[in-house]
Amino acid sequence: MSNGIFNLPQPINEPVLAFAPKSPEKLKLKQALSAAKKAKLDIPMYIGSEEIRTGKKSEIRPPHETKHLLGHFHQGDASHVKAAIDAALKAHDQWAHMPWMQRASIFLKAADLLATKYRFDMLAATMLGQSKNAYQAEIDSTCELIDFLRFNVHFLNEIYSQQPISGAGMHNRVEYRSLEGFVLAVTPFNFTAIGGNLPTSAAMCGNVVVWKAANTQIYSANLFMKILKEAGLPDGVINLIYVSGPVVGEICFNHKDFAGVHFTGSTGVFQGMWKSIGENIAKYKTYPRIVGETGGKDFVLVHPSAQADAVVAGLARGAFEYQGQKCSAASRAYLPDNLSAEIKKKLVAEIKTMKMGTTEDFTNFINAVIDEKSFTTIKKYIDAAKKDKSCKILVGGKCDSSKGWFIEPTVIETTDPKYKTMCEEIFGPVLTIYTYKADEFEKVCKLVDETSEYALTGAIFTQDRYALEKAMKTLTHSSGNFYINDKPTGAVVGQQPFGGARASGTNDKAGSMLNLYRWLSARTIKETFNPVTDYRYSFLGEK
Repeated sequence: MSNGIFNLPQPINEPVLAFAPKSPEKLKLKQALSAAKKAKLDIPMYIGSEEIRTGKKSEIRPPHETKHLLGHFHQGDASHVKAAIDAALKAHDQWAHMPWMQRASIFLKAADLLATKYRFDMLAATMLGQSKNAYQAEIDSTCELIDFLRFNVHFLNEIYSQQPISGAGMHNRVEYRSLEGFVLAVTPFNFTAIGGNLPTSAAMCGNVVVWKAANTQIYSANLFMKILKEAGLPDGVINLIYVSGPVVGEICFNHKDFAGVHFTGSTGVFQGMWKSIGENIAKYKTYPRIVGETGGKDFVLVHPSAQADAVVAGLARGAFEYQGQKCSAASRAYLPDNLSAEIKKKLVAEIKTMKMGTTEDFTNFINAVIDEKSFTTIKKYIDAAKKDKSCKILVGGKCDSSKGWFIEPTVIETTDPKYKTMCEEIFGPVLTIYTYKADEFEKVCKLVDETSEYALTGAIFTQDRYALEKAMKTLTHSSGNFYINDKPTGAVVGQQPFGGARASGTNDKAGSMLNLYRWLSARTIKETFNPVTDYRYSFLGEK
């Protein structure tokens, strides 16, 4: 029975562990890393109640230690996509009609399991599988994912509580239904939290999900799937498959019960999805929801009044944390000529102190990029800049694949504000700097706005409120997340809802109610207590 009005826990952001020397958490994490490296996982797909092992195995190796084998995952094919859809649709009615408090309890329990029992296992999985240092793994795979689960429960409860007014003699109400069909969640390698949030935010709303994780994030996705099952997620609600993107798209986008896609990845892939959905629109039972967060070419704009040391710290962290493999990473910076020399000198000196190596060595700030494909792409940009007369490598530029996919944090200075590394997404540890004349701040604001097709994040450093106001007006549509005197990365659930527009996505703001609305379909209900019994209105009478 559901005869009570229940209160849910008020969410707070999960505290970030510091991993200080000799701290208990550092010891536990080192133990988890050691245990994970000794194990050789055999990772199945999860479809309905079954763990599917096809025998067609792919290796999982740490990007920073490619000679070490962590385990294998079993590749699927078209038959497994169809099976996942069937399993999801089979689970739909019972899941969609489960009382909200029962659904909420599953995800709250998953958050608790992640915060306690599995915290260090998830950290180890993310550090080894995705080459994140301890701090980057902590803010992502535990804290942010825990926050997504807890805050989304809170936000959805608030949505369910939003009800219309009722006039005399009636009762009006709104039901927030699940979508009719299945949702496809396509998740990237760079954030374990995104990998967990995209399928669970839709499932929390009563939807059933086919989850296609990036191959380079399967190691941690597998653990999260186990946590969800231990928390009580029913079979078939979320189905995790390892099938190539084109095969998944071909089947899902041609299925009559396709109800939506929750995507994070490249702009080109998302645009291709949108095109396929549009071409198939007449096939669907309902108009699908298309939600995507894609690329970024994120800027740091420095005003002549800025504090140089704050700029240096913002660039060092914003550009090079997690090897620049964040869609929000600082990738292009505009420095005024009155501060440029000081900032460049200090930034180069700071970067030279950054150690690079494995994630198990906690003194390393820089680790490896995700795989060979990424390594090759980033290296091409650096090699091209070395040969271009408009560019100069201020620091870094070396690439080494002998033990892992290592690329030094690299700063390119260019005299061409439209040089390709100022315009194109690189997704690696590469920052390009352009120096402008200090008296041309308004002009450079327009340059920032017009240089890139993306509009995800951006930052301004200034102590001048008039300049800030001018910049914010000019840059209104240049970023979905805008930072003042801070780096353009590090959005926190419940504090800075995340997402951008233009070529950066649909700006549906993960970590807020705005995103959850997309996975709901409202039904308005009017109940009349004393129905009329005569069609005639008073105005019809003349006497």
